[in-house]
Amino acid sequence: MESPLKIVIVDESPVRAAILKDGLREAGVSQVIHLEATTNLLARVYEIDPDVILIDLENPSRDMLEQMFQVSRIVKRPVAMFVDQSDTASIQASVDAGVSAYIVDGLKKERMKHILDLCISRFNAFSKLQSELDRAKTALDDRKVIDRAKGILMKAKSLTEEQAYVMLRSAAMNEKKKIAEIAQSVITASEMLK
Repeated sequence: MESPLKIVIVDESPVRAAILKDGLREAGVSQVIHLEATTNLLARVYEIDPDVILIDLENPSRDMLEQMFQVSRIVKRPVAMFVDQSDTASIQASVDAGVSAYIVDGLKKERMKHILDLCISRFNAFSKLQSELDRAKTALDDRKVIDRAKGILMKAKSLTEEQAYVMLRSAAMNEKKKIAEIAQSVITASEMLK
């Protein structure tokens, strides 16, 4: 059974790209698009909208890693990078650029299925962690706004902290808004009245 995945291969070498294509076909992937040139990479990848991006480079340059950072940040897709040789700085730069799998001297078509699975799994795990982090940051920011609004209400109306919170919650329920939105309105109004 063929996989519905759409994969983009970015490789200036037709020989290396052919090895990747063969490995992907053997892994059951039928939609493979090969991009030979790296000019306007972000726009081209964005237009194709692949499920996974495979990049095969002899030696990744700083410019290429910067392009990968832009691609992974904007397109938000798993990226596997194949390189012939590497060093610690290149590995760190690739991970910082959002590469999900960094394979050194591993361009063998029989490994493609496992590499693809690893790349997608690591990307999904990282995405889940990023979502949890974003939710935690939002909750913390909301808490700060609510606490600040409670302080304003406590001072302006001589309320206890609990009474101020009940007032915010009641207004949020009446307005069908989140408490943090009402709290932000209280803060904005308070600043306007200074």
